[in-house]
Amino acid sequence: MVDYHAANQSYQYGPSSAGNGAGGGGSMGDYMAQEDDWDRDLLLDPAWEKQQRKTFTAWCNSHLRKAGTQIENIDEDFRDGLKLMLLLEVISGERLPKPERGKMRVHKINNVNKALDFIASKGVKLVSIGAEEIVDGNAKMTLGMIWTIILRFAIQDISVEETSAKEGLLLWCQRKTAPYKNVNVQNFHISWKDGLAFNALIHRHRPELIEYDKLRKDDPVTNLNNAFEVAEKYLDIPKMLDAEDIVNTARPDEKAIMTYVSSFYHAFSGAQKAETAANRICKVLAVNQENEHLMEDYEKLASDLLEWIRRTIPWLEDRVPQKTIQEMQQKLEDFRDYRRVHKPPKVQEKCQLEINFNTLQTKLRLSNRPAFMPSEGKMVSDINNGWQHLEQAEKGYEEWLLNEIRRLERLDHLAEKFRQKASIHEAWTDGKEAMLKHRDYETATLSDIKALIRKHEAFESDLAAHQDRVEQIAAIAQELNELDYYDSHNVNTRCQKICDQWDALGSLTHSRREALEKTEKQLEAIDQLHLEYAKRAAPFNNWMESAMEDLQDMFIVHTIEEIEGLISAHDQFKSTLPDADREREAILAIHKEAQRIAESNHIKLSGSNPYTTVTPQIINSKWEKVQQLVPKRDHALLEEQSKQQSNEHLRRQFASQANVVGPWIQTKMEEIGRISIEMNGTLEDQLSHLKQYERSIVDYKPNLDLLEQQHQLIQEALIFDNKHTNYTMEHIRVGWEQLLTTIARTINEVENQILTRDAKGISQEQMQEFRASFNHFDKVSSLPPPRPLPSRRCRTSPHLRLCICSSIPITVAERRPPLPGPAGPCHCQGDHGGALGPEEFKACLISLGYDVENDRQGEAEFNRIMSLVDPNHSGLVTFQAFIDFMSRETTDTDTADQVIASFKVLAGDKNFITAEELRRELPPDQAEYCIARMAPYQGPDAVPGALDYKSFSTALYGESDL
Repeated sequence: MVDYHAANQSYQYGPSSAGNGAGGGGSMGDYMAQEDDWDRDLLLDPAWEKQQRKTFTAWCNSHLRKAGTQIENIDEDFRDGLKLMLLLEVISGERLPKPERGKMRVHKINNVNKALDFIASKGVKLVSIGAEEIVDGNAKMTLGMIWTIILRFAIQDISVEETSAKEGLLLWCQRKTAPYKNVNVQNFHISWKDGLAFNALIHRHRPELIEYDKLRKDDPVTNLNNAFEVAEKYLDIPKMLDAEDIVNTARPDEKAIMTYVSSFYHAFSGAQKAETAANRICKVLAVNQENEHLMEDYEKLASDLLEWIRRTIPWLEDRVPQKTIQEMQQKLEDFRDYRRVHKPPKVQEKCQLEINFNTLQTKLRLSNRPAFMPSEGKMVSDINNGWQHLEQAEKGYEEWLLNEIRRLERLDHLAEKFRQKASIHEAWTDGKEAMLKHRDYETATLSDIKALIRKHEAFESDLAAHQDRVEQIAAIAQELNELDYYDSHNVNTRCQKICDQWDALGSLTHSRREALEKTEKQLEAIDQLHLEYAKRAAPFNNWMESAMEDLQDMFIVHTIEEIEGLISAHDQFKSTLPDADREREAILAIHKEAQRIAESNHIKLSGSNPYTTVTPQIINSKWEKVQQLVPKRDHALLEEQSKQQSNEHLRRQFASQANVVGPWIQTKMEEIGRISIEMNGTLEDQLSHLKQYERSIVDYKPNLDLLEQQHQLIQEALIFDNKHTNYTMEHIRVGWEQLLTTIARTINEVENQILTRDAKGISQEQMQEFRASFNHFDKVSSLPPPRPLPSRRCRTSPHLRLCICSSIPITVAERRPPLPGPAGPCHCQGDHGGALGPEEFKACLISLGYDVENDRQGEAEFNRIMSLVDPNHSGLVTFQAFIDFMSRETTDTDTADQVIASFKVLAGDKNFITAEELRRELPPDQAEYCIARMAPYQGPDAVPGALDYKSFSTALYGESDL
């Protein structure tokens, strides 16, 4: 009899006992050397032998039934070698040599030898096991041979984390049962006695089959029978053990337990593959769903922003003036609300939209998806073009409103002046036509005629004096017409009436003079004294009327110099009052002299001076009125002087704040630019530094709000210029908006680099190396000419010293202070332009170890790389494109082939998959996602409801509008 213990100690897999077997499980010799339970005494244990017989018989029958047969007695039914050869063919899937059908011992030995030779051909070295022992029905040797077959074909390929077969199977059991209470798998004997470990394995993979929480540790027989029955009924694992044998044995047979547990491993291995495949698919679908959600968010935000721009532009382009100052001031207030309230959130939305778009594109690149192409008309460039149109419409709108207000103010002033002069003139002409048409000279005496002639001469003098007023009225009406006064029709009608009346007065005056001169030959004697009075009184009266008119004249000024000029003119007028008073006294002296002569000569005067209606009472009254108006004029001028001094204070106050805020914005822009170019610390350090700057910028907002308040006071005071500063509120607003946009974009760029680094597994050292190499070769000397812009002219602020070109977005790395002076070509690119030219990029690649020298092979490799980093052939390679290329070179991502392979596992190796299978293997939302998007399968093996998972997987990586 062969020593079974020694024989089993000699079993070996492969040519060397030190080598690793398939699956990394190590050699069987190594495994056998670790066994501590193969000594003769234990092998002869009847309980163990019984367990092995039942387990090995059931295991063999689980395979033999596939060939339509089975065994009843393991040491008898293999003696002729026929079923042994059949067993090996079933479990290996290979054909053995044709068996001998004879009944003689030699035929049986030959058949068993063919089986043993086949086992040896699989790398198993059988020592001291011969065909004779099997043919003779040696139970121990037969059990040892079957155990060897089980080890080779059922257990050897089990390996977890480079462990041996036994350790791998044990580790698999430990991981699967770890979450379950009262289960602690440490071996293949004692750990399985209470039956909970078997139930835990089944529940882990098929929870619907076991009510694990209802099992009790103190009822092992029930637990074991429950697991064995469920495994046989639902998992097609034959019952290889008896619950009573296991419970009643101090230490169950390890080989029997291992054989039975290995059946669970193989039964669930397909589920493990399906779970792995399902996890891969879920991961891919989750990425796609998230990206689609981001795309939908972008589309909605872009649509809302474009709709707001579309609604706002016509309002800003509406330059139809209103009729009154109040209406235009309301339009100005609406525009200020737009700048303060409505536009700032839209600026933030536009910036956030660009950030979302860049983040989405980064995620698509990291997940090996095609770039996102927004709907037609919703590209970032479309939004930038719309925004540029908005700012063009906005440009000049406030200036137009202020000019219109000034124009209406001027019109109101002129209209009031026209009404005053017209009223004075109309009052003067009242009754003049009737007087000129009166034929009183036909019945007058000579003295009366002389008086009438003198009176008419005085009237002509008065008429000539009023010529200037009529011309002024006509000039004012003409100016109102030129300034498009809304009530020009009534003004023109009144002016025309005055001019027509003036022409009629001239004609009537001429006719009456001819009549008086004709009569003058018949009449003599004119009171020269009255005539002199009239001649001097009329101009003086006109002077007083003009003085009163000037003293009551409305005035409008915008600077302290203008009001000081009016005060100087008023002071000059006051200096003429003494001479005027002397002229008044002289005129009154003439009147007194006439009365004295009449009285001294006993002449009875008929009444008032026949040559003029300007009596001494009128002269004194008007002179008193002039005296009263002078201090009123003084008060009005002083009030305006105070107002202009207040305005000057507002100018200086605004200038003081603006001259601080403007340079602060420029300084922050320069600091952000340096941070984005320099490599100080990790990306997280740069991000933290940038966010500190962002917080400091946000904290600075109250200074801008204060400036807006001061600007509001200036606007309300209708102050239109400020010589104390070159900064305007428009410059400050644009600079502030660009500062917010720049810091947000720069933070997003660093976040995207972190996202790229982490998703692609790029180390911090690699990222620093890539940035250092890129910056080293980023030189302005070899940059190509600046790229063409939609508009090569931009508005450049020489005060902020930053580009406020709104035609395209520019990164911090591309920005440098513009040339001083008026608006000119955009200077957005300069030192460290943020992009490499082809030669710079080639030098950068060479510095990183790429063979792209100028031989044919290197040139072809360089052209290939350029097609990846510069697909649009712009001649520039950005840092983001450079990082994407380097990450693709060093990392791996899911591919369409991998996703197809995962779906094939879920489909049971079919070329199609059904909705039922998808719902069984995937989470509900992702299953429905696939079902809604998968096309019907059209292959020759199609069945009703078959879905095409191959085209769907390919589309995940080939179509952006899925």
